[in-house]
Amino acid sequence: MRSLMLAQSHPPIGVGQDGHVPKLGIELAHRGRDVAFATTGQPVSKTRQPGEGVNSERRQSRRPPTISVIICAYTEERWELMIQSVASVQEQTVQPCEIIVCVDQPLFRRCVAYWADLAASAPPVLVIQNKHDGHLGSARNTAAEVATGEILAFLDDDAAADKDWLEILTKPYQDDQIGAVGGRPLPVFEADRPAWFPVQFDWVFGCAYDGLPTSRGPLAHLIGANMSVRRILLEQVGGFHSDNHDDMDMSHRVAHIKGSEAVIYEPAAIVRHFVPASRLTWKYFWRRCFFVNKGKLEAFAQMGEAATLGAEARFVRYALTKGLRQEILQAAKGDARGLARSAAIVAGVGLAAAGHVVGRIELARRLRGRRQQATKQILDTVAQTDGRGK
Repeated sequence: MRSLMLAQSHPPIGVGQDGHVPKLGIELAHRGRDVAFATTGQPVSKTRQPGEGVNSERRQSRRPPTISVIICAYTEERWELMIQSVASVQEQTVQPCEIIVCVDQPLFRRCVAYWADLAASAPPVLVIQNKHDGHLGSARNTAAEVATGEILAFLDDDAAADKDWLEILTKPYQDDQIGAVGGRPLPVFEADRPAWFPVQFDWVFGCAYDGLPTSRGPLAHLIGANMSVRRILLEQVGGFHSDNHDDMDMSHRVAHIKGSEAVIYEPAAIVRHFVPASRLTWKYFWRRCFFVNKGKLEAFAQMGEAATLGAEARFVRYALTKGLRQEILQAAKGDARGLARSAAIVAGVGLAAAGHVVGRIELARRLRGRRQQATKQILDTVAQTDGRGK
């Protein structure tokens, strides 16, 4: 068995109140079993079509990479959705070498029993238990440790993939310079979409939103419900370092070591992401706008030089210019709901900014407290040393 150690020196630690798994290190163990390349990966085209890659002159891989699809879950409340999620992967036009279902302890026995007969199927469904503290980023790290695929594709447990999802999502990897690829999660609403809810804020549900590229191209922040990465690059960045902002964390770190054009968005790779009625409320909207952006500050601090606010700045600029203009024009044409959506855009941006400011203040306080604690420990150590020397 060959062990691949991630480039991260810090041991795993617990999840803080903000949901982060700072300084999380994992070891990816490559299982020693054969994988039939002929039945995995996507067909390789001998000629590149216009617009298929970021740079048409880059060297192409000669064979399709093997793919592990990873689905993580922590609650039984989405049981039926998780079954649909796994089933959608089993029906892909391009089959993965394995489907890894990584769940928290309460779900483990039920999942093992349900998919027991599929452990030796093609593709096999492997059920494992999350061994790290936390939920999403931690579970994805656990799954990455046992994955054998060269490409790791992540699908949320409440999302179902279109049949050609995996084929389209992994096609850009024919270009060796591409490190991570994300697709487009489209919302499937349990209840009617509120008339006041602006499409620029569909990221609140974990879905694609107005302002993202409409064709394949670089993107600073992929959407975690529908994304993929080369396993070797995930190793190099030390796995996922954040539980709630794992997609942003991975995107920024891969772009930092591979270049911004190595992280791309492919809107043709579609999954259908379920949005429960409980997320279609003003309370959910304002809390997500505020607390997501508040929590990003800790994630950014953990990234170091990889951190950048470019994606956030572009979103704000788009929402307050083109997005706001679109809704005002709709209101001028007689759609009174356009004014409500305009107000929601302004409120959402304001709440995000407030969350950022509060997060920055709290981070500064935490860092100051850590420095004071470190200084105290040094002084205590010096005092103990002096005491023994007398």
